[in-house]
Amino acid sequence: MKIFLATASTDDVAWGAAHGMLDGVLTSPALLADEARTDAREHLLDLCRLVHGPIFATVQAIDAAGAYRDGRDLAKLSDQIVVQLPLVEDTLGAMRRLHADGVRVAATHVYNTAQALLAVRAGASSVVTALDQLDAAGHDAIGVVRDVRAAFDSSDAECDVIAVHPASPTQFGLCACAGADAVAMSETLCRALLVHPLTDRGVDQFLGDVARLRRVWPVS
Repeated sequence: MKIFLATASTDDVAWGAAHGMLDGVLTSPALLADEARTDAREHLLDLCRLVHGPIFATVQAIDAAGAYRDGRDLAKLSDQIVVQLPLVEDTLGAMRRLHADGVRVAATHVYNTAQALLAVRAGASSVVTALDQLDAAGHDAIGVVRDVRAAFDSSDAECDVIAVHPASPTQFGLCACAGADAVAMSETLCRALLVHPLTDRGVDQFLGDVARLRRVWPVS
């Protein structure tokens, strides 16, 4: 399972890339608006320079013509760009046209199996499911991921399931068990994946043992 950072922060991406924990970056209009100081396009290119994997960027329109135009413009920035489009009726045609042009497309706002299968028919190479929004609405977020993955497998659909914003390291692990192809999370949660009380206790014991060993280990 791949790890994406849900961010537009170059600092976050640089940290993830430096530690080998990063396979790609999933941005949103809100994240780009918060991080891009002047030109959002240049900011996306900065992200592309920091990581070799895909950079997901979203169109700014949901009408067919506007979404297609935005998607084409984004795809011209870099081969790393994956164009995200909200899965609504008006964007289906744009998805199909972009796919026909050889542009990688991700369908966002996918919350059930039916939507996911329609996204595949429109040419999406991945579907993005927001776990936090499903949980907040009282749905079984992990169950949705599992069902979508099973539907893709049974229909031989070549489409990735990307789970976004897991609530905890535990839910991150459950995404892997449910068959998610990738999980996108904040830099804070990514750091939290390394943390466990037993790890802290074990490291303390390890350092104590090393200190004892050094007393009888000749210095070379």
